[in-house]
Amino acid sequence: MTERLVVFTPSGRRGSFADGTTVLEAARRLGVDIDSVCGGRGICGRCQVEVSEGEHAKHGITSDATHLSPVGEVERSYARERPLAGGRRLGCTARIAGDVVIDVPPESQVYRQVVRKEADAHPIEIDPVVRLYYVEVAEPDLAVGTSDLTRLREALEREWGLTRLAFDPHVVRALQRALRARGPEPRSSGAWSVTVAVHDGGAVTAIWPGFHDAAFGIAFDIGSTTVAGHLCDLRTGDVLSSAGEMNPQIRFGEDLMSRVSYVMMNPGSEKELTKVVRGCLAKLTAELARDAAVDRDDVLEITLVGNPIMHHLLLGIDPTELGGAPFALAVDEALRMRATDLGLPVNAGARAYVLPCIAGHVGADTAGVILSEGPHLADEVTLIVDVGTNAEIVLGNRRRLLAASSPTGPAFEGAQISCGQRAAPGAIERVRIDPDTLEPRVRVIGCDAWSDEPGFAGARVTGVCGSGIIEAIAELHLAGILTTDGTIDGRLAERTPRLVANERTFSYVLWAGEPELTITQNDVRQIQLAKGALYAGCRLLMDRYGIEQVDRIRLAGAFGAHIDPVRALVLGLVPDCDPAHVTSAGNAAGTGARIALLDRKARAEIEDAVRRVEKVETAVEPRFQEHFVGAMAIPHDSDPYERLSSVVALPPRSGAQTSDRDGRSRRRGRPTTSRGTA
Repeated sequence: MTERLVVFTPSGRRGSFADGTTVLEAARRLGVDIDSVCGGRGICGRCQVEVSEGEHAKHGITSDATHLSPVGEVERSYARERPLAGGRRLGCTARIAGDVVIDVPPESQVYRQVVRKEADAHPIEIDPVVRLYYVEVAEPDLAVGTSDLTRLREALEREWGLTRLAFDPHVVRALQRALRARGPEPRSSGAWSVTVAVHDGGAVTAIWPGFHDAAFGIAFDIGSTTVAGHLCDLRTGDVLSSAGEMNPQIRFGEDLMSRVSYVMMNPGSEKELTKVVRGCLAKLTAELARDAAVDRDDVLEITLVGNPIMHHLLLGIDPTELGGAPFALAVDEALRMRATDLGLPVNAGARAYVLPCIAGHVGADTAGVILSEGPHLADEVTLIVDVGTNAEIVLGNRRRLLAASSPTGPAFEGAQISCGQRAAPGAIERVRIDPDTLEPRVRVIGCDAWSDEPGFAGARVTGVCGSGIIEAIAELHLAGILTTDGTIDGRLAERTPRLVANERTFSYVLWAGEPELTITQNDVRQIQLAKGALYAGCRLLMDRYGIEQVDRIRLAGAFGAHIDPVRALVLGLVPDCDPAHVTSAGNAAGTGARIALLDRKARAEIEDAVRRVEKVETAVEPRFQEHFVGAMAIPHDSDPYERLSSVVALPPRSGAQTSDRDGRSRRRGRPTTSRGTA
């Protein structure tokens, strides 16, 4: 039977398949990320693909639409109800009939979240822990009888002053062949010249024949939702490629505690969670190297950050102890190991450095944030908040540094919100509501235009992501639709059809198209609970530090990078601050990992800084509930947010009375939360 070469993009996976094999089956055999809900019956339409036509010299094939079977009745039937875009085919029915390059569009990918962990620009001193040394070694002499290893040692001492070096076993095994081979570079002197990699001045970890000047490293940020990596040139510090994907552990639980619960209920399952996250890192390693046209054997150093549970699972440690008080870490110090021990497909001598953890729920990712932001080196008091399912908070300056975590839950990532979703093309990420007409305008991921601008025409709207939810609720408050205590005011239904009755409460129709997206009273409550927990954690650190205000606030993380500072303050997400001093730190954890990768001195710096951090456990602090209750109001029950008010006109504080859907006046108590009555 004739075999055909099939290449999938953007994954780059390829393989040979017999004529008649469906595109979906080929994708599944290769592990290509392609969606299908109906089991290949041509019903759901989620497996749509496109043929990338033309000559593909890289793959050595000419791809054409005719290299798939003709459109059949199943596709025609599907297209009659939901027309396929030009050139699109259903992967479950299109069969291979020739060499072909298949493009899987983002909307056909299962894991199609927009990974927003780009490598942020940050000044880093380049002083990598691993360095390359080219040496010319004396040829063997029968009269002297020294070994090749001895003469290499002598050459390294003679030419570079390197002494007392240890040699990895794989280097010793490769030594004789490397010495007798001619290097590929024209600058090589021929046989008896090699280049070696020396790690931290003490161990030879790699060897190449002749002259070799390629040395790379990868900085990984392992989040509970997203894993991202940045491949860097160790010589220049340049980021050559970045890649990320959803953490495959998500199928064991959306949030960290659900994954711990899974391990507790399924003894030994931590091995499975370890396997999938290491597999994800291995996949990203290959992708990064491919995108940068780098030989993986030239990847010599790895750094990793992650929250404590991700940290433990990466290392193969059961995270059960982190699931309950006293949240004991198995290890908190920085760890150094071989990268291959983590299953990474890099040079056999590559080393991995895992940044230190701080406390049971303040991990190596927070250490990366500290290293990136440098509060331990500054005079001004800075509040750094890494917003996520479990928010990590750092407060202080060079004199004193405190850290805590706060259980915000998954609401900020779209979970538990009726119209919520993760950041992906089509998700509403920006919202503005006209206070006079109460009409909204929105902007979605993948389109730069606002919904009231011509460029928005044809844009697909699918849901509301975290930044959009925050902006929507802040804008509802600024427009007077949402009262201080977080109630959607049904009395305004006379002014706009966007306020609709929903049993005894009201909802606001944010998007009236297909699908219709509404902000419900329960959605507001979920955000109140999340932001109340975050604010309370911040205030606890401020209480412990003895201050009422901070000089500046930095919002870190992939989510924090896309929060509008003014709307975050209007919501009361963080304590009052001059909006001009509330800024995004970008992917500070990933930046910290890059700093540790490229500057060896940074490792000692962060290890020392972490030892000096005071840990505050919010779960046992008696004032947490008090702060949490006050923070349920928007922006706050008692804090007037004077610095915000000097810039933004906040609505007058609402009284205790409001109206139900029938317009009757009623008095409300405080909302009840999962932590008790708030």
